[in-house]
Amino acid sequence: MKLRKVTAASATVLALALSATACGSDSGKESGSGSGEGGGKKITIGIKYDQPGLGLKTPDGKFTGFDVDVATYVAKELGYAEGDIEFKETKSADRETALARGDVDFIAATYSITDERKQKVDFAGPYLLAHQDLLLRADDNVAKGEDLNGKKLCSVTGSTSAQNVKKDFAPKAQLQEYPTYSQCLGALQSGRVDALTTDDSILAGYASQPQYKGKFKLAGLKLSNENYGIGVKKGDKEMVDKINAALEKMVQDKSWDQAVKDNFGPANYKNEPAPKIGNIVK
Repeated sequence: MKLRKVTAASATVLALALSATACGSDSGKESGSGSGEGGGKKITIGIKYDQPGLGLKTPDGKFTGFDVDVATYVAKELGYAEGDIEFKETKSADRETALARGDVDFIAATYSITDERKQKVDFAGPYLLAHQDLLLRADDNVAKGEDLNGKKLCSVTGSTSAQNVKKDFAPKAQLQEYPTYSQCLGALQSGRVDALTTDDSILAGYASQPQYKGKFKLAGLKLSNENYGIGVKKGDKEMVDKINAALEKMVQDKSWDQAVKDNFGPANYKNEPAPKIGNIVK
């Protein structure tokens, strides 16, 4: 009899414990991370951490830049408060894999839309039309790509930008490669190189940093078209449609214009008008 009483009591305690655990799990599901919309859940967004004016993680742990502003606006339209957003560094070589694995819900990271990439991911947007350009010292001028013949042209190691200039415009340009854009900027400032090349939006972001104020300018050559899109997992048409709707609203209510001004204004970046959302082109 005594054994039966203990067993019955234990069963009661166990049942209560299981009930409490179950309630705890349900509560945690409501506030935990996931890819669903709102409801206290988290959303994970891939960005760059090292591109001033576009996607930058500051020393105090904050995130700034045009891509960050666009991503934050979109997330809010999807139902997420700013505190529900988790930004994750997504380097260029890792973007397709991060989406396929579900490491991020979407990516806003100077992600140019190309036919090759469209085989692996789907895109919303485009939300910015950028161009390959040159960054020059404030008192220098380059009227066309051919003017770089015989001059020292800098870009980061492994970049195709400088190679494109040499192949298409200035075969006699002298290529100088550095590991980072910051090192290229230092070389440009000191006169060791004559120009730095990559997307004009990236160049504007670097030139807008306070320590470079008034020292550099964009040549404005528009050597290529780079349509930035928001990457989502292949086949997720519902997410593409929702992000496109958010981007359209951002353009209509002028938040897009304000984000351009806030992030690129100091470099006198002559941006293109907001592209037509949903017009996915190469």
